[in-house]
Amino acid sequence: MILGVQFRGQVPANTSRRWFTHSWPEAWRVDWTVVPTWPMVDGNAQVEWKIQMDRQASNLIKYFIEIRNLTGGPVDIEARYAVLNS
Repeated sequence: MILGVQFRGQVPANTSRRWFTHSWPEAWRVDWTVVPTWPMVDGNAQVEWKIQMDRQASNLIKYFIEIRNLTGGPVDIEARYAVLNS
């Protein structure tokens, strides 16, 4: 398994932002997780996310990661990946 952070960013209060990451090998099975890193709050969920993708070439995948801030303040995030097979 390969683990890592693809990017960090901030999502303003009550909005969504969309990122993309490209040129992932088609044969890899990639699991995406978005983790809030600031502010540290023990309470309700701070973010939700959805993943979409397209085939940018016969052997490459592009992922689109849309992150929605569920709070009334800005939230810093990390987009983490786990390659389940490589």
